Amino acid sequence: MVPALIHDGAEDAPLPAPADADAPLTPLCHIVTATGMLGYGVKEAETRAVLERLVPTGVPTAIIVDAGSTDSGPSKLALGSTTAPRKAYLRDLAQLLRLVHAFRVPLIFSSAGGDGSDDHVRLMLEIIEEIASEPENAHYKFKTIAIFAEVEKTLVLDRLRRGKISGCGAAVPRLTEEAVAGSPRVVAQLGPEPFTDAMRAHPDFDIIVGGRAYDPAPHVGYATWLAGLAGEDDERDGLGTARAQRNYGAFTHVGKILECGGVCAEPKSHGAHATIYRGGAFDIAPIDPAARCTPLTVGAHTLYEKARPDILSGPGGALDIRGSTFEPLADGRTVRIRGSLFRFSTEEGRPYQFKLEAARVVGYRSMYMGSFHDPILIDQLDVLLQRVKDYVALQHKAAEGTWDLGFHIYGRGTPVVFLVGEAIASTQELASSVANIARIACIHGNYPGQRATSGNFAFGIGGKMEIECGPCAEFSLYHLMDLEPGEERFQVDTEEQQTNGSTSSHHHTTNGNGTTTTNGNGASHQHPRLRVTHSVSFIGRGEQQQQPKQADHFRDHTQTSTPTPAPTPAETSRGAPPAALPAEILRGEKLPAVLGDLARVRSKNAGPFEVTYDAMFSSEAVYHLVKRSGLLSDTKAVAAAVGCDAGDVIWEGFFDPALAYKITVPRLTAAREGRGAESGDGRKVVVASGSFMESDVHASQKYIGFLNMKLPEELVASLVKSAQW
Repeated sequence: MVPALIHDGAEDAPLPAPADADAPLTPLCHIVTATGMLGYGVKEAETRAVLERLVPTGVPTAIIVDAGSTDSGPSKLALGSTTAPRKAYLRDLAQLLRLVHAFRVPLIFSSAGGDGSDDHVRLMLEIIEEIASEPENAHYKFKTIAIFAEVEKTLVLDRLRRGKISGCGAAVPRLTEEAVAGSPRVVAQLGPEPFTDAMRAHPDFDIIVGGRAYDPAPHVGYATWLAGLAGEDDERDGLGTARAQRNYGAFTHVGKILECGGVCAEPKSHGAHATIYRGGAFDIAPIDPAARCTPLTVGAHTLYEKARPDILSGPGGALDIRGSTFEPLADGRTVRIRGSLFRFSTEEGRPYQFKLEAARVVGYRSMYMGSFHDPILIDQLDVLLQRVKDYVALQHKAAEGTWDLGFHIYGRGTPVVFLVGEAIASTQELASSVANIARIACIHGNYPGQRATSGNFAFGIGGKMEIECGPCAEFSLYHLMDLEPGEERFQVDTEEQQTNGSTSSHHHTTNGNGTTTTNGNGASHQHPRLRVTHSVSFIGRGEQQQQPKQADHFRDHTQTSTPTPAPTPAETSRGAPPAALPAEILRGEKLPAVLGDLARVRSKNAGPFEVTYDAMFSSEAVYHLVKRSGLLSDTKAVAAAVGCDAGDVIWEGFFDPALAYKITVPRLTAAREGRGAESGDGRKVVVASGSFMESDVHASQKYIGFLNMKLPEELVASLVKSAQW
């Protein structure tokens, strides 16, 4: 088995004693996440109802939302596109800014535009300015901080040459200078420190627009800032203390859950909110009044999109939840978590690391689509498609440039087979020519036993023959870069300038443009040095509202309390929890036969180069029977079910807090030789999501083989005997 993705140094570290579960709880803050992704829509009324309950408690409250991911592929980084249309961001931000103004709470979001590039940070500022300029918003005035995350390629190349860059995972290919040079931009996944630094420097902020960042970074940054105001300054007192491990563990675990909104609830819903307590405990509840969180739904969330569920690496260290507990509260919809820890890399003698992300254009794509209906042809479809490839090669034997052709085939074994032909080439013209000839060959190619001679292929969906898809993007960087001490923080010089009648503070630094730089201490460095940059501006022409003074809260609210008011009756209304097994099995009408009869099964990206599979059991008895049966302990069999060899497996194992099993493997595809030819030897190679011939960018439909793993007869007999079927 391949070792864990990122060495986290926490495998054998002793767990500190958890905070006293019987100790009274003092709230540090509330965090409200209105949506799992900015641009995907906000349910303003539901979010408003939660804020109406939380804000009057006097506990500091913020709206924190994630805005980016590599899940949807490399196009944003390579081409400058955004995850959602501009109007979608305008719609969501208009709703969120109404809440910011009405409740006097800050809004923080990161990974602006989807990739967190500097241009997309500026785009979000423009959208906020547009909203504030509307006549009905004349009273708006927001102190807005922008944090930038792009990294100069000269710095990346310098670190690469000095051996300071490594792949983020066993499946990630070695980085080359060519890949760096061919990428239009490189972003770093910032940690929480720039967010904390920004809040300390500007405690009266209203909005923070962050560039690319680790998903929990804004949550950790906000909670760390408030903890410092409350007298628990772990950065000052030392990150090696048990208190620091508990605090950062809780802050990071909160962010890991909230960044996906209401995915931690049942039914899966739009948003969620958390209350963080001093001492390392926190509560999670959904925003949707018809949803609820349970220990299983919250515990299972660390499975989602992660290569492993128990130790989650990120900037500055790793979240360790091996000792976490998940307790249902009396309202039936809130879960309290304790015992999460953060292992700081610098405390274990390892450097702080940022993950670098970039993508580049590797060609141009065109496609065509249609269907085959003739049963004589369908029975020998592969024969026809090989002839199509041969004909395309014949017609392009003198073509300048490179090209390749592949087929996506849907519905084998059914009366109608749907086909999408995908062509890639060094120019758009050549890609379209390849697609055109391939479509013609699909229509008019011959095959043994042919009866119909007018055409083989139904085409013309949407009135199109071929569709030009434009540039083909491919991930070029998904690597970890060692930082020099202090590079994870702001190191800035400030100058004031007037812009449109309002004062802006622009903090100018460079992200490694020169060969020699000087830090704030006057020390000279012979290599480029990373400098995280930010700017501050006032947006809108009204009067800035005075946010509640966070420090005053911690002076005036020293009592212990549980701040979340009891939910109203409407908020506790919900359907019955899902049955542990399908209804027909529960009724005794059939015996379980495959894994999907016993568990919820899913697949998902774990970064661009890996796919992770989860089996989640609703019944503890069934979970332990499966665990003892050996069904999922047979790594070779499970690997075969997910389409790889046992030697390819990156991580696999059971996770008791969620009654779940997980296996993570590289994203593999058949090796290709170009010009329409697969290698033919059965070899598979690692490919990044969104690359040529990738048809499941999220990897959310790759679980069918896993779901259909046959149950051993002995396991079925055990289920019958224990009446757990």
